Amino acid sequence: MLSSTSAAVKNQLLKKRLCFLLKLVCFVSSVLIFCEFLVYYVVIFQCRWPEVKGGADTGETEPSASVLRAMILADTHLLGEIKGHWLDKLRREWQMERSFQTALWLLQPDIVFILGDVFDEGKWSSPQAWADDVRRFQKMFKHSVSTELVVIVGNHDIGFHYEMTTYKVHRFEKVFNFTSGKLITRKGVNFVLVNSVAMEGDGCALCRASEAKLAALSHRLNCSQQKPPHSDKRCRGVERVPASEPILLQHYPLYRKSDAECSGEDSAPPEEKNTPFKEKYDVLSREASQKLMWWFRPRLVLSGHTHSACEVLHAGKVPEISVPSFSWRNRNNPSFIMGSITPTDFSLHKCFLPRESGVLTTYCAAAALLAILLLAHAQLLTPPVYFAQRLISKHKA
Repeated sequence: MLSSTSAAVKNQLLKKRLCFLLKLVCFVSSVLIFCEFLVYYVVIFQCRWPEVKGGADTGETEPSASVLRAMILADTHLLGEIKGHWLDKLRREWQMERSFQTALWLLQPDIVFILGDVFDEGKWSSPQAWADDVRRFQKMFKHSVSTELVVIVGNHDIGFHYEMTTYKVHRFEKVFNFTSGKLITRKGVNFVLVNSVAMEGDGCALCRASEAKLAALSHRLNCSQQKPPHSDKRCRGVERVPASEPILLQHYPLYRKSDAECSGEDSAPPEEKNTPFKEKYDVLSREASQKLMWWFRPRLVLSGHTHSACEVLHAGKVPEISVPSFSWRNRNNPSFIMGSITPTDFSLHKCFLPRESGVLTTYCAAAALLAILLLAHAQLLTPPVYFAQRLISKHKA
């Protein structure tokens, strides 16, 4: 009789322990699933495509079928084999992959632009390392056939001007079908892709070829904007494109003195804002910037490189948006731009990703709660209710 009672007590204790263990597993799993998966849906679900007005004199919005929905991000900096620690690579690439795939599923953009510095070590990676980086990129940024992905070259992909070689440029062009001076037209909207690393202006072979393509494309766009009765003789035989002012896409920003005039929660830190920019390193030179503005007369310029957000007005009318880095390795609060664009107008909205500090705070709070539960279960910590009752009884006594 005593043995059966003892066995029943042991079984009951075992069931309680298993039940407690199951609760702990469920708690830990829930925290992991939320912080590593669901949090991206919760945050990105709050982003909405901005509306574009139908015209200057009408308050009506454009029908969604005629609006191009573009997602713009920059500076993913996939870590390489030389400087990238495996744990850092695993963490950052998982964050970017989940953010990108979640954004594609929730927002369904027509086209995605990545404004350079896709890789961190493309400027010196070996053929084997390059192939591995490309494979990981294609896994992270895979997309359906309904979404087009366009990648711009950056200095970390092919090196700064003094490191840039024909081999590195052609290697990048082969993978991403990129050429400087390439025109992409979607839904009547013209995008001009620029290899800003080749805008050195020193007459190097790659620079000359790049500028020649840009000049030819400028002529084509200018001819397309002229009406036939007033068309220039030099435009005869030129293939026309939609007469829409282009949007310039490049890695380096156009020339500006510093980020002193930039504002917003994702702008450069206060201690860096007044640091003067170096031409041909932090920004394009004055001469190269003037060339691009004169050649294309863009209605919008989109750039990356600085890892921080900034909005600048060139010549008093042309806005340039510097898109911050998409990687948590460079920022606590990465983001991307959502653009609703028509041939005559555009509207932009910034979509922030989960803050890494917020995710770490959630993990710390969960770890503290887990420790309290374990101590209480081991009877090393007095449960709060019993502790309060004991204090009350002592006070009455």
